[in-house]
Amino acid sequence: MPNKKSAIKRMRRDQKKHEQNQAVLSELHTRFKKLVVLSESKGQGLGDEARFLISKLDKAVSQGVVPHGRADRKKSRIAKLIAKK
Repeated sequence: MPNKKSAIKRMRRDQKKHEQNQAVLSELHTRFKKLVVLSESKGQGLGDEARFLISKLDKAVSQGVVPHGRADRKKSRIAKLIAKK
């Protein structure tokens, strides 16, 4: 454990930010899985879900949660999934 008061505050802030980042990543994973399931079934609402997921990815990049290269790769995979359908 840190000894200085500022280090204790920083640990507390880092923990809070870590939890927020994990929540964003979890939502992205869930949305991507939902998109895959939609693409395997009828495909109703596939475009809307893809647009929503891409906007979420862009927002995560702007917040610094996801590196832009990873987001670009995910968006490319989403586009391939839609094109296949």
